[in-house]
Order: sequence, then C-alpha cells, then structure tokens
Amino acid sequence: MRPAPPDGSLDKLLRSKYGYVAGVDEAGRGALAGPVTVAAVILDPAHPIGDLDDSKRLTPRQREHLAGAIRSRALAWTVAHRSPAEIDATNILEATRSAMRQSVCALGVVPGMVVSDAVSLPGLPFPWLAEPRADARYCCVAAASILAKVSRDHLMRRLAIRFDAYAWAQNVGYGSSPHLEALAREGPCCLHRRSFAPIRVLALPREAV
Repeated sequence: MRPAPPDGSLDKLLRSKYGYVAGVDEAGRGALAGPVTVAAVILDPAHPIGDLDDSKRLTPRQREHLAGAIRSRALAWTVAHRSPAEIDATNILEATRSAMRQSVCALGVVPGMVVSDAVSLPGLPFPWLAEPRADARYCCVAAASILAKVSRDHLMRRLAIRFDAYAWAQNVGYGSSPHLEALAREGPCCLHRRSFAPIRVLALPREAV
C-alpha cells in the first residue's frame, strides 16, 4: 500500500517547539552526470500548499505546479548546486552536505530547526534533525525535494542542448540505457562524474581497461 503523503502534523509539532522549520533535500545524488542540487524551504503556515509529497511520488506536471506554488508562497527558499568536479574532489555525500549547509544558511529567514532527508549536518549553526524518508513525512522536506528536482531537471535539459549525444533531455543524467550506450560510444564529457562507476572505467585509457 502506498504511504499517505505528509499531512503537516510533524511540521506543526516542530514549529510549536522551535519556530520556523526549514526542510532540505537533494536531487541527482545517483546521477552519472551533472550537479547534485539541493533546495531548502521554509513554508508559511498561513499559506499552506496542498498535495506536497516526496518528489519521486509525483508526476512531472504535479512537480512543476507545486514548484511554482513553493516559490511564490514559501516564507523562504534557496537552491544550491555542486558540480561534477566538486563531487569528484570530495565524494557525493560531502558535496551534498556542503550544498545543504549553503542552502540553509542562505535562507532569508533564520530557522529554529532544520530537517534533512537522512543526511546529517554537523557544523550547521542551527539545530538539525536527519530523518530517513523525511521527504515523505514532513511537508517542508517534501517541498525541498520538489524544488531541488524541478531545478535540476530544468538545468539538465538546458545542458542537453549542448551535450545532445547523451539523451539528458530524457534521463537528466541518470544511467538509462541510451545514456550508457552513448557513454560507451562517445566516452564521458566534462560534466560526467569521473569518480562514479562506470564513468571511472570508461575514462581510463583504452589500454588500461
């Protein structure tokens, strides 16, 4: 049975203890190309947004509609990216964590509590809670997941115009069959994450493989 979407009760409970609550989540963590994208959102309880849910459980049309509502009705929101080079220089978890800290600290409203989808945030200058499946339990984290997903998808589709061999307009950098076939044929480009398999193998000189 499909879990029910978040009803806002957990958000309300945290607001009663801490005041403003920021949700933070990422998109693109498992992709082979492009950035990892993070959004942070503080919802306005006076202007609730219906139908918020984990972005993976929504259709593209639903995500687009809700992203517009989040941008116009949230108290504050931000988006941050970490490039493939930054991901390769550290690792995907640390790149995600760095973008989460940046996005939360850039909010125009100071949160009393930050809720992330499972990623711990040591060093953040606010109280934080890292909870698995938070994007399916807290409206603020669901909003962040939607905004991150829509922002990254738009970016990858713009990049697909320049890097048209890899079918990013359809797979937004994930390892779909057309993407993997193009990688085998063309090799990786400057926006592929060279620390990720199979990019790591494909990027080696042919005699080393």
